[in-house]
Amino acid sequence: MRPKGITKTIDMGDGKVITLETGVLAKQADGAVMARLGDTMLLATVVATKEAREGIDFLPLQVEYREKFSAAGRFPGGFFKREARPSDHEVLVSRLIDRALRPLFPDDFHGDTQVVVSLMSADKKNQADGIACLAAAAALAVSDIPFGGPVSEVRVGRVNGRFIINPTVEELEGNDLDLIVAGTKADILMVEGEMKEVQEADMIEAIKLAHSMIQKQCIALEEFAAQVAKSKVKRTYSHENNIEAIGQKIHDFCYQKYYDLAMNPTSKEERNEKFAAIKEACLATLADEEKTDKAMLARYFKKTQKKAVRNVCLDHGKRLDGRKTTDIRPIWSEVDVLPGTHGSAVFTRGETQAINMVTLGSSMDEQTIDLATRKGSERFMLHYNFPSFSTGEVKPIRGPGRREVGHGNLALRALKPVIPGIETNPYTIRLNCDILESNGSSSMATVCSGTLALMDAGVKISAPVSGIAMGMISDGKRHAILSDILGDEDFLGDMDFKVTGTAKGITATQMDMKVDGLPYEVLAQALEQARQGRLHILSEMLKTLDAPRADYKEHAPRIITITIPKESIGAVIGPGGRVIQEIQAETGAHISIDEVDGMGHVEIMSENKASIDAALARVNAIANPPQAEVGANYKGKVKTIMPYGAFVEVMPGVDGLLHVSELEWRRIDRVEDVLKEGDVIEFQVVGKDPRSGKLKLSRRVLLPKPEGWVDREPAMAGERRDRGDRPRRDDRPRRDDRPRREHGDRPHHGGHGQHDGGQQSGPEPSNN
Repeated sequence: MRPKGITKTIDMGDGKVITLETGVLAKQADGAVMARLGDTMLLATVVATKEAREGIDFLPLQVEYREKFSAAGRFPGGFFKREARPSDHEVLVSRLIDRALRPLFPDDFHGDTQVVVSLMSADKKNQADGIACLAAAAALAVSDIPFGGPVSEVRVGRVNGRFIINPTVEELEGNDLDLIVAGTKADILMVEGEMKEVQEADMIEAIKLAHSMIQKQCIALEEFAAQVAKSKVKRTYSHENNIEAIGQKIHDFCYQKYYDLAMNPTSKEERNEKFAAIKEACLATLADEEKTDKAMLARYFKKTQKKAVRNVCLDHGKRLDGRKTTDIRPIWSEVDVLPGTHGSAVFTRGETQAINMVTLGSSMDEQTIDLATRKGSERFMLHYNFPSFSTGEVKPIRGPGRREVGHGNLALRALKPVIPGIETNPYTIRLNCDILESNGSSSMATVCSGTLALMDAGVKISAPVSGIAMGMISDGKRHAILSDILGDEDFLGDMDFKVTGTAKGITATQMDMKVDGLPYEVLAQALEQARQGRLHILSEMLKTLDAPRADYKEHAPRIITITIPKESIGAVIGPGGRVIQEIQAETGAHISIDEVDGMGHVEIMSENKASIDAALARVNAIANPPQAEVGANYKGKVKTIMPYGAFVEVMPGVDGLLHVSELEWRRIDRVEDVLKEGDVIEFQVVGKDPRSGKLKLSRRVLLPKPEGWVDREPAMAGERRDRGDRPRRDDRPRRDDRPRREHGDRPHHGGHGQHDGGQQSGPEPSNN
């Protein structure tokens, strides 16, 4: 018998109801909840160890979001018919959940914690990522794991000026704003999304609406957890060894020294050396027994350093590198730095540097998307790489990590709204960005270098895009908003806020809050300061290149697209692809064909214009064949030789039959004695077979008639012609060893109409 579970429903409005259930599935996990919206269902589980691993002084949290293809009634693509490594989409959703949950665990809780959210059913209407964090938070709420929730997350979209909470796939079509917002009852914790050049005020309005629904969900989570006995008493733990007397010694020795150092501008390398020297001097004053717990000492040093640097900024508006809160670091950029690429650019801001490369390709280069809930392709890609040398470190080279996937996705979202449509840009585009130096906001350097590289490649983007990373320091009474933050300021600050956009409006954003209580007035101030900062950065970029180049690079592939009738697609491709492969081999162009809106969409790509023109002529001739004119002379290639004649190409895609009797005036026993496949010959179109529609060709009519040749009158219907009075050619040798026959007794030769003495004229031979 199915056990009776504990359920809770949340009415989202617009007919959308979320149901949470626990106590039925995965009961050995510390917490497990099935969340349902429509027929989309997510199973969220959480497990945490009661003891921390030795030497761990942080929260080892794993968040895994996975989609089962079975949830949508599909098989995974590829050879292995089972789910393998997570897709980029799954990684991105995992990051969204992680960023909402991680700040709410106690600072001193270091037990290994794993949150797993699995898509179990998909209705292809309600999007799972909009309720994934809610499901995870519900699993934590019904567990005994220490957690500072409840927390929740919603998606908000805007279509035709109307905001929609957790829009369906259909509702999100034509949207100009798509945000994921996470928060508690009191505060916003995380924002991420893309927009189509919207204003700052519109984004704040969307966040406020999302927060109102988050508050409703958090109240529902509290009521849901109250029904579960296990959640009422959270487990006790002791994962840190803190001796306040030692912490006070470190503070007394280091604080003023850190403060004085922060008052004097230094480079990243010099600053790190001086901070390390202060730490070593302090350690020398401690007794040996006070230095046994290195993790505890590291926490106290970081805490003291953070407090000193933050107070310098709040007291004096002064930052580690000497800038004021609104100052942007020096910028320089350069384009066309890599001559072998289709477009390239370097963007440097302070100690952060990115190099971006553009590759232009055909539709065959599109990224195939094969997810449980989506199947299709993408024609714009951006890949972000963060090698260890960019921070002066030595690390093994592995595949892209979650951070690289996330930063690359943010930059892609920033640039995607300005990429031209297929009507004006037939290319598949890939941006490949390598971070060469990093000290703050390499993802925004990716956006800026990407804009310049696209313009250098000649891609007609609708507007240039720049990006800036903002930070904030607050002590609850005072706050300082920092433009263009350093890496250290990201660590020391209370907010990491990235904004990208054109001169007209915002295209993408990502925000993470590390403290409670950010008033919307402060958020509005941060957005305005960010707008001014990115406009300054944009003006510096445009000094290098202010518009897309008029043309693509000489070595970039050229693409033209045409439409052909749907019924002509098969003729252009040919049996087994023979025709299209032959055109590609002969012209050197690459051709792809798809059916789009009931028409054939043909894409021809080559680095050589003559190659494109030749391929275009061949495709046009097949798709819209000109009519061969009877009586006209042509030159064409012998395609196929048969015992009864040869098929010859009259024009691209149009063949005709050259019967053996029409090769020459003399009798031909074997076609191969005169022609071979691939020969180019001259001929005349002499007619068309009324049954097959095949053109009938003649080569002999273009050759001189033999001396003494007499044309015969055509026979009347049903009349048998007397063949005995036909003139013969005296120059033909007679086979004396063959018995002679009278002309009237000579057998018929299948349409050749010949006898020992020569060839007669008469009705045109059959093509059969």
